[in-house]
Amino acid sequence: MWHKIATFVIKFRVALLLILLVATGVMGYFASKVELSYEFTNAIPTDNPKYIEYQNFRKQFGEDGNMMVVGVQTDKFFEQGFFNDYTALSQDLSKVKGVINILSVPNAINLVKDTATGQLKAEKLVTPGSVPNVDSVKNVFYNLPFYRGLLYNPATNTYLMAVSIDKQMLNSKHRTDVVFGITKLGDAFGQKHNVEMHYSGLPFIRTNMATSVQSEMKLFLILSFVLTAVILMLFFRSLTAVLASMLVVAVGVVWSMATIVLLGYKITLLTALIPPLIVVIGIPNCVYFLNKYHAEYNHHQNKPKSLLLMVERMGVVTLFTNLTAAIGFGVFFFTKSALLKEFGLVAGLNIMAIFFISLIFIPALFSYLPAPKGKHTSYLDSPWMHKLLNVLTSWVFSHRLWIYLATIVACAVSVMGVMRLKNVGHIVDDLPKSDKVYQDLKFFEKNFKGVMPLEIVIDTKRKNGAVSLPVLQKMDELINYMEQYPEIGHSLSIVNGIKFAKQAYYDGDSTNYAVPNMFDGAFIQPYLRAKGGDKSSMMSKLVNSFMDSTRQKTRISINMADVGSVRLPQLLDSIRPKANALFDSTKYNITYTGTSIVFLEGSKFIINSLRDSLILAFIMIFGCMIFLFRSWRILLISVVVNIVPLLITAGIMGWANIPIKPSTVLVFSVALGITIDVTIRFLVNFKQELSRHEEDVAVTVRRTIHDTGLSIIYTSLILIAGFGVFALSKFDGTKSLGYLTSITLFLAMITNLTLQPALLLWMDKILKKTKTPEWLQEESDEEK
Repeated sequence: MWHKIATFVIKFRVALLLILLVATGVMGYFASKVELSYEFTNAIPTDNPKYIEYQNFRKQFGEDGNMMVVGVQTDKFFEQGFFNDYTALSQDLSKVKGVINILSVPNAINLVKDTATGQLKAEKLVTPGSVPNVDSVKNVFYNLPFYRGLLYNPATNTYLMAVSIDKQMLNSKHRTDVVFGITKLGDAFGQKHNVEMHYSGLPFIRTNMATSVQSEMKLFLILSFVLTAVILMLFFRSLTAVLASMLVVAVGVVWSMATIVLLGYKITLLTALIPPLIVVIGIPNCVYFLNKYHAEYNHHQNKPKSLLLMVERMGVVTLFTNLTAAIGFGVFFFTKSALLKEFGLVAGLNIMAIFFISLIFIPALFSYLPAPKGKHTSYLDSPWMHKLLNVLTSWVFSHRLWIYLATIVACAVSVMGVMRLKNVGHIVDDLPKSDKVYQDLKFFEKNFKGVMPLEIVIDTKRKNGAVSLPVLQKMDELINYMEQYPEIGHSLSIVNGIKFAKQAYYDGDSTNYAVPNMFDGAFIQPYLRAKGGDKSSMMSKLVNSFMDSTRQKTRISINMADVGSVRLPQLLDSIRPKANALFDSTKYNITYTGTSIVFLEGSKFIINSLRDSLILAFIMIFGCMIFLFRSWRILLISVVVNIVPLLITAGIMGWANIPIKPSTVLVFSVALGITIDVTIRFLVNFKQELSRHEEDVAVTVRRTIHDTGLSIIYTSLILIAGFGVFALSKFDGTKSLGYLTSITLFLAMITNLTLQPALLLWMDKILKKTKTPEWLQEESDEEK
């Protein structure tokens, strides 16, 4: 079959090249339309109960993750010049397109009782357009407990400005303009007064991460191209071979970007890795083809015949190596996570696409180019490489016991390391501790106990039940209980508004900032009603923000620290008993939701999905091995050879205290799909050579090490260098993916060139007395 395919590719090379050129032009058009994704919650499946609860919350109460915070720490806040400029900053920020509301000290309001109208009037502390009396503002502001812990921390002289951003703007490409517009104004203010400005909140974190993803994708693409080009130049000593290989992967990159657009996806933290991955995975195809072409030309000195033999002999190898790599990525499509589905489908499709691109382009191009010269094939007789292969051969034949012992010891130590693995994830998990975004988040956690949103929705199961005095008192008791935890910061709810109103009723006396009792309620209630049903009054806005239209449901909005996937469930488990004791489950329903819960639930779901995907990848990949080699003994050897590197990598993670999280679990499925390629390359060559050496397994093993060792080492080095590029990422997850995969690939190269041939010799020795080497033969006749 492969002889016919080789003939077809050479015969119709012009037509095939034109089709490839036109297809690439079309794909290039679509690739130019690729966009960034700013979603954090698409890791969790849409039928997950927590996702459904979160969507219901958003429909009833709106967004919980549209708040960006700006912080400053200073003891001169209420000096006239500083406060005037801070007021101007607040006004300037409100003019930034996409900003819908500013909550800060200058535009904070105070409630004042108006006995003439029987209403509570909302008065701004600073009248717009006027020069404020700073001392007066300071005295009034510090007498309002409503803002303590929300806009300022008196213990640390820290002040916060909360900026609400339109959700439509946040989900568009213009979010970068909004966020950077805010930081630009803030930085200018900080420079003028020589104070450090701090920024956080989900809009800020998401935008910075998305922008970094975009810049890193470009960096990784450039570095992967440069590194692979250098290695190829050292390998082939031919500019033509390097340029041809670069063209193949460049076409693959264009196709991968276009695939993202055609499937209706956007660039995420995962899909951003696909273009450089295509470069890294596509280059070995070129190496395999060109290495075989040069070897055959050295033997036959006939270019057409060498090209035919190249496709005929290496077509099946590259097909199955790409197929197994595609399976390693493609199994993610079978998860319920949209994030993994997108990554798996795009990666799987384009890994197969790069096979067809190289199958068409390499033989077609080189059929028009001059035959390789001696300097282009001199690497085949590299003295240092032959010396290295001789050392490996010597170990396989003379020191097999040491290979087995070293493998057993490494696996035993790795198992102990695996037992130390921990599963933990944070919203800013992938950011390095030295990053400004991470440092600013910790600044707000230190001074305001965090800015991550947690929502508690209380369903009273009856109309107007949320405004009853017993419910308000229970909510206040729950809030006070939660605030004893150092990870839980300021809470906002209808309770805060009611307490603020009581203080105003008693002429601003801060000691009356509390939930009214039955006696107080009778007098305060008339002041809480909007005159003439005024929906624009402060109390009406508060009610609409924290209750549904029937006033059956109400929410408590909490700012908390990024506690991680381990601590958050523990924290909720500590809160639930108190909440259940206050709110009888027969009369109330309590829901815990918000971006914090959904994101960490998604992180946990991804880890479980990746585990299941790894099992599925094992089944599918080794199913391909059975189909290709028709021998369970070959399958057993390949399983051992490929599990050992994965086990050692997992052990390294355990001993190095690298936690299990989505980015690190991803390593195993990705690495399995790639390392099995080396196994296939070795075993296919072994089977092709076995009949040529009179079924002598020992001779064939020796020959195979020398025939395939060269291309295996070079392709492994390319893959290691390619994945090593990811270690330069600012994201710890991407960095871990880079160096852990590189380590796994290096270990796989060693096991495939030492343990695998040693096991073949051992298996042959065991079966030699009762069987012929037919256990290693394909059922079909080999092509001569």
